[in-house]
Amino acid sequence: MMKLLYDHQVFSIQHYGGISRYFCELMDQYSHDPEIGFRLALRYSQNDLLHQYAQLNRFWTRRNAFFSDTQVITNLQRKIRFNFLNHLFNNRNESIRWLKGRDFDLFHPTYYDPYFLTYLQKRPYILTMYDMVHETYPGIFEKGDPTSEWKKILAKNASKIIAISEHTKADIIKFLDIEPERIQVIYLASAFNPEKIPRALRQIPEDTPPEKYLLFLGNRILYKNFTFLIEALVPVFQKNSDLHLICAGGGSFTQSELSLLRKMNITSRVHSFPADDNTLQHLYRNAVAFVFPSLYEGFGIPVLEAFSCGCPAVLSNTSSLPEIGGDAALYFDPYNRISLADSIERVLSDEQMRKNLIARGCERAKLFSWQKTAAVTKEVYKSALE
Repeated sequence: MMKLLYDHQVFSIQHYGGISRYFCELMDQYSHDPEIGFRLALRYSQNDLLHQYAQLNRFWTRRNAFFSDTQVITNLQRKIRFNFLNHLFNNRNESIRWLKGRDFDLFHPTYYDPYFLTYLQKRPYILTMYDMVHETYPGIFEKGDPTSEWKKILAKNASKIIAISEHTKADIIKFLDIEPERIQVIYLASAFNPEKIPRALRQIPEDTPPEKYLLFLGNRILYKNFTFLIEALVPVFQKNSDLHLICAGGGSFTQSELSLLRKMNITSRVHSFPADDNTLQHLYRNAVAFVFPSLYEGFGIPVLEAFSCGCPAVLSNTSSLPEIGGDAALYFDPYNRISLADSIERVLSDEQMRKNLIARGCERAKLFSWQKTAAVTKEVYKSALE
């Protein structure tokens, strides 16, 4: 049996998101594989996805000789006694304990902190690189952010590097001067089953979704281009008095975002919603369109989520998004507000085009699966051990 060790990093810092989804899906797939054993070296987590992979949790319980006994922090615990720094310290120590124990063949860190290099003792590790956004837009991150330097260190020493798109691979080569043959492109997928209709949306505090809305997903930091989206939507809202925007995930609006909405006089038309899987599927399935104005994405799982849920996707024409969306999406220039507004107006006014986008999106989504992701990743693992 090939024994894999995954560490705590992304599950310590991410409540919900693409990277933790990626590792949950890998572990879920490998829970059915008799040739693979794995350990998630984690003691405490706020990550919502760990609640949602019931089959994976049963697997941990059934075969706990090598697998995790993770305490998933409930919402109540988060409010009352969750101490981020304390749990991060404990999780790091848990990972170090398993690294020192050496009861594994191959290590796969979940993020870029190189703390583990001291403890590997010549065992190989695989590095997944999700994007090169820190290198592409260095000015938008906090001064002293070590991520870029960490990536250089880890990429240099990794046995194999996984890039989640051809665009990401090209950027790795461009910024880090890594030999192309050391990098394997492995696409991600959507967790949503097109055949499975989610449960009715549970009541959400303060509001329920408006009848007609566009959907934006995820955090709203600078390269996600949220301000650009809001400014582009103002004339669209003026022409369509019943249209709203839902921002799912990413937390509540900041004071600066609220000030922007007030300035544009659209506070009542833009809403913030939480985003567990059931809620998110409901929002995709009932949206007029999913709008992704991001300037940079290493892959863009939400694109496939929208396709899987029958939601037309309106995407920026940059980075990996055309690579993933193919001919199943409508594209716009993310530096041109008129380009975005025109694309949204087309989706609103042309029902036949909307139906065509939905049909092509459903077919496009079938090209990506977590089974494929896990199978190709397993081959990379094997090659690192040869």
